[in-house]
Amino acid sequence: MLLPAEIIQERLRAAVAEVCPEADLTTVQVRPCPDPKFGDYQAVALMSLAKARRIQPRQLAAEVLGRLDVRDLCESVEVAGPGFVNFRLRPEAVAAALAAAAHEPVPFVTRAAVPRTIVVDFSSPNVAKPMHVGHIRSTILGDSLARTLRRLGHHVITDNHLGDWGTQFGMLLLGWKRFLDRDALARDAIGEMERLYKTVHAACQEDAALMEAARRELVALQRGDEENLAIWREMTARSRAEFDRIYERLGVRFDHTLGESFYHPRLQSVVDEFVRLGLARESEGAKVVFFDDVPELKDTPLIIQKSDGAFNYATTDLATLAYRVETWHPDEILYVTDGRQQLHFRQVFAAFRKWRPDAAHVKLVHVWFGSILGEDGKPFKTRSGDTVKLEDLLDEAEERALEVVTAKQPELPEAERRRIARVVGIGAVKYADLLSNRQSDYVFSWDRMLSLSGNTAPYLQYAYARIASIFRKGGLTQEAARASVEKGLSLQTPEELALGRHLLDFGLVLQAVAEDYRPNYLCNYLYELAGRFTRFYETCPVLKAAEPERSHRLYLCEVTARVLRLGLDTLGVEVLEQM
Repeated sequence: MLLPAEIIQERLRAAVAEVCPEADLTTVQVRPCPDPKFGDYQAVALMSLAKARRIQPRQLAAEVLGRLDVRDLCESVEVAGPGFVNFRLRPEAVAAALAAAAHEPVPFVTRAAVPRTIVVDFSSPNVAKPMHVGHIRSTILGDSLARTLRRLGHHVITDNHLGDWGTQFGMLLLGWKRFLDRDALARDAIGEMERLYKTVHAACQEDAALMEAARRELVALQRGDEENLAIWREMTARSRAEFDRIYERLGVRFDHTLGESFYHPRLQSVVDEFVRLGLARESEGAKVVFFDDVPELKDTPLIIQKSDGAFNYATTDLATLAYRVETWHPDEILYVTDGRQQLHFRQVFAAFRKWRPDAAHVKLVHVWFGSILGEDGKPFKTRSGDTVKLEDLLDEAEERALEVVTAKQPELPEAERRRIARVVGIGAVKYADLLSNRQSDYVFSWDRMLSLSGNTAPYLQYAYARIASIFRKGGLTQEAARASVEKGLSLQTPEELALGRHLLDFGLVLQAVAEDYRPNYLCNYLYELAGRFTRFYETCPVLKAAEPERSHRLYLCEVTARVLRLGLDTLGVEVLEQM
């Protein structure tokens, strides 16, 4: 099923091709109009095409519109400003598109005609360390992008690149052998491993012999010592079990969890190949990649092997890229990490391009994000100044949500209140993180994120539950509402039309999220959808309306609920039939 915007775009491209045969038609796109008072959709590409041809944009627009016929879909097509083309849909075109989506599992979303294979690297906690608040942005953002891309029909491979190898394991091994408390390990494995590391690290600062002992433990591990490997495997297994428990709470799944250790055997061959190809050379004993041909990196060479022979993150990331390209044959690889790693990924991507020109077609993207701040504007910490552990954050989210639920519905059984609190609390944390522009820092506020008013997950969850209550109150099913428009749908009021027009944009918003890697577009779309539904519901009686308005309005309720549920699911947020 092609939506009106897609049909208009096809016809517009055909008209442009007649006037500008040399034009790149992929740049000719029809997107929702930023301001509804000017129209439903807008095309801006004619301005850049006119500039390339050195003619006035409005002149080119007039030529193109002379070859464009969309009268069956649009009640008006206007050239505005310096050359914008605005389209306003006919009410009957909106109604027909809405009715056609009655039995679509994902309404108003056109799956990719040519699916892409996209690898998404996100979360990446370190073994033997607790996941903290800093991991939440990568985990939630990466998961929402993977969900969006899958919803659009792409083949997505998610990979959690664990930090499970490195110099810290020397101290961990030494601590495990000398100071391990087995009972504490059974109660809180990561907490005990964190204690061991801190204990040995502090002791090593005072005792050079202890530091040497830790170094020997690391060397033994790297050489394959069976005792050290067995301890390392237990550390990794216990850490992964703890991580998986948190991922389960968040509803996050990974296709692969290939840690740094997986790539360690490949690192020397990566360095050797860089040297053999003349892409790296020795500098003060280290093997270094220089970027003389990349102006923005000319003064920041990349070390891929230290002077003592050790490898680093860059070496591992190059080996990881090579493995992913060779194994999964992706069209695109996304790395979802914080903004402090921007230079690192620019260097790694540039080095990889030099090394593997055969992979030039693979798009490499660093999807970076800002920090979480406390309400004092400083990095978000506990009252004692420690880093906030992710599990503690999720616990507090559920407890605070439970207080709200209990205050509003004390008569509910405790198990039911806790179930609602889990969905509302976890959803509130996720949504607040995704709502901000990912490249901005945002202020973490419990009161704001758990509010039932404003652009929050609880507000949207409540909007969905309110629609579900309409069907319960009327003793109706959503299936019956969908069946009621098989003979057509009529939209009579401005509120019905405004809601219907907004619903049609769901797939276009998902495409924008995928193009710019910004789930906040979807958050804002859903918030506006809930607002439009509220205005419709307050103005247009539903259950008390006469037929056929009653059936038509019930269908508007049903399809709004479907888009709200699917949209929130794309963000990783659950809904409730009752709140």
